[in-house]
Amino acid sequence: MTTQISRRDMFRFTALGLGGLAVVGSVAGCSTGGSGGSGGSGGSGKPTNFSFASWGMSEEATKPVLGAAVDTFAKKKGVKIKTPSYDYNDYLNQLTLQVRGGQFSGAAQLDVAWASGLAALGKLKDLSSLASGRGYTDSALKAGQVGGKQIGLPWTIAAIGLITNTEILQKAGISTPATTIDEFEDQLRSIKGLGGGMIPYAASTKAAQLKDILVWMQTFGSPLIDGDTCTIGDDASVKAVTWYKKLFDDGLIAPDVDRAAARTLFAQGKTAMYDDAPVGKAGVVSSSPDKDLASKMSSMARPVLASGDTPVEVLWGHLVTVVDGQGADTAGQFAQWLTSDEKQTLDYFAKLGLPPTTTEALDSSQVAKDTFVSDFTKRVTVNASAEPLWKFPQYGQMETEIANQVQAVLIGKASAKDAMKEAGAAVQKLMS
Repeated sequence: MTTQISRRDMFRFTALGLGGLAVVGSVAGCSTGGSGGSGGSGGSGKPTNFSFASWGMSEEATKPVLGAAVDTFAKKKGVKIKTPSYDYNDYLNQLTLQVRGGQFSGAAQLDVAWASGLAALGKLKDLSSLASGRGYTDSALKAGQVGGKQIGLPWTIAAIGLITNTEILQKAGISTPATTIDEFEDQLRSIKGLGGGMIPYAASTKAAQLKDILVWMQTFGSPLIDGDTCTIGDDASVKAVTWYKKLFDDGLIAPDVDRAAARTLFAQGKTAMYDDAPVGKAGVVSSSPDKDLASKMSSMARPVLASGDTPVEVLWGHLVTVVDGQGADTAGQFAQWLTSDEKQTLDYFAKLGLPPTTTEALDSSQVAKDTFVSDFTKRVTVNASAEPLWKFPQYGQMETEIANQVQAVLIGKASAKDAMKEAGAAVQKLMS
């Protein structure tokens, strides 16, 4: 879909479909589109029936676990909970239509990237009082804040970070992951020296996932967005793409790789590292011929340009938000219980491997003994922040414009300087 809408149009139109994927970002500087409810209390009256919308109830892996949680709360409160559900790719579009049209109220699962886009509709309750005193980590709480309001309670928060195979690293003589870009490149060359068709880093090179380059642009020093200006095309972004092209030309990364392909390569032991959230581990392990792969999986902080810099990581996760209207108070209590009750969050973690968001749960022996998740949290999630483009309703189209230009560089159809100038101009136009 190529229709272009402005920030003002966001209040009139539903989510944009882009390549079959419904996407909505947040409205830049969105303070007027915060939340419809003013109090955010769980309510002290009698519990009422409500709805809980999610994509989790449409997925085979998560439906039984989530369904059991819904049933537990419903029985506890003596209420009925409707569970409208849509496939992830259709979910935001459907939810936005229903919220905008006043056809939905209650709790709803939300991708962190969609928070401000849904808040822009002006119908979300401020959940600040429900968040208070529940032990959520500061970084988790920030993931659900828009315009100074807590429009979502953090359900599971992590990042898209570098996941490694320690056995392959050891074979390449690497005992400690690189901390700087120069060290990282040297280590990739050592891994390539293992031969056997090994791909050192299964980085995204296919347009569908080339938005991953944005975090490397930030690593090289580009803010991507500075106020009302897109900075892509600056020296830092050009250097980042030039470096990525060098990795590509030298066979340190491979062509036609997206997240699914990277997971397959990792599962087959054909790459030493790739970018993913912790949620990807289960699928990788289950599809791998190496029955010991789980014990070899680890993570590393993203390398920095200069020693002492803070690693740049992009946020990943789910929130539970509450749309004001019938049943909203009880829905708020459900959102709080689902995301912060220790027994519930640890059960969810045990069954799905999704990191909890409270300090108490993260410090529990159950999470601590899962070294993969606990290490990922300490090394990667600790520095995670929202992608700057998420502040705009057209962020999905922005990412596509950038991805297409980066791919042009990789296949030799454009210089990094020219391509990033084009990408920056395209993003700037979409910001208006």
